[in-house]
Amino acid sequence: MRPAKLSEVVGQSQLIGDGQILNRIVEKAEPVNLIFWGPPGTGKTTLARIIASELKADFVEISAVTSGKKDVEKIVEHARVNWNLGQRTILFVDEIHRFNKAQQDAFLPHVESGLITLIGATTENPSFEVISPLLSRSRVLVLEQLTRYDLVEALKRALKRLKATRRVSPKALDYLAELSSGDARVALGNLELALSLADKVDIEVVKQAAQKAIPGYDKKGEQHYNVISAFIKSMRGSDVDAALYYLARMVQAGEDPKFIARRMVIFASEDIGLAGNGALGLALDAFQAVERVGMPESGIILSHVVVALAKAKKSRQSYDAWARAQALAAETPNLPTPIWLRNAPTKLMEDLGYGKGQKWEAGFHLDKNYLPDAIKDEEIFE
Repeated sequence: MRPAKLSEVVGQSQLIGDGQILNRIVEKAEPVNLIFWGPPGTGKTTLARIIASELKADFVEISAVTSGKKDVEKIVEHARVNWNLGQRTILFVDEIHRFNKAQQDAFLPHVESGLITLIGATTENPSFEVISPLLSRSRVLVLEQLTRYDLVEALKRALKRLKATRRVSPKALDYLAELSSGDARVALGNLELALSLADKVDIEVVKQAAQKAIPGYDKKGEQHYNVISAFIKSMRGSDVDAALYYLARMVQAGEDPKFIARRMVIFASEDIGLAGNGALGLALDAFQAVERVGMPESGIILSHVVVALAKAKKSRQSYDAWARAQALAAETPNLPTPIWLRNAPTKLMEDLGYGKGQKWEAGFHLDKNYLPDAIKDEEIFE
């Protein structure tokens, strides 16, 4: 069911179409090192194959999961043979983020010389997972998650090729797309199973085939950071609905509830701070309750406190003051403390003026500068 040319690809209009980068690469017939970054099932492998086909290049595909440095060396020898025959070699590395630094370094001289044109595919942020020299020699193209419309279109094309269009109801197609979390492979796999289960596919058959929508979430991957970021920013923006939605996304994907609660504790001090001094205590209570209660009931506790934090007034006075205090301390780490603030454990130190004028009284204050003289006019807390 893979498209054979760019015009057949669904979605990714930001990369495909008149004047878009992939069309320009094909039109100019000049290979470019590319890194495709995007969620599963969005067309990374398909686009790599189409580019190789359009450029009439030898397409070599490996997976970083099953391949090693020796495999790369064999491909380089193969590419040298192609080079002598006047043929380009495009090496497609699926899940390139799984290659370590040494393995990625093995590509570098051959990519730099032009012997190999590299196309990598990754679901992880290449800024963190691909070495800088490879990144600087490649163009990173971001693939977006397929929309429901894109998936319905892909399913319709599959049914047309299978001559099975009349076997699936429009509502069933729409439901298949909805359950697939933007992944065309999942959508097509569920369609194939549904067609094998019944002559006429309706929503009930789709439910039987698909069982349950799998959340597009990896606790160690890009989606993990995207969702927790959206969660924190929604609370910061006092959007209760969005905060609850992202909380539910994380909980349903199996995120550790203690991780969520820890971020809420930080948020209570960082973003609410002095505007609601009870917020930190509430967040800490939530963390302790989650530890003791466990799931699924911890979701109730988390949602309760998320609503409270999102609705609370916000203040960054204490957070900003802490940042200024740290910066000032880093700039002036060796300034002497005022002598009258120092401890005077001996008679000699007392005679020298250590602690002069101090009284052991609650709230005792001397009308002097408590900061070192060199920074006495600095204002840390606004």
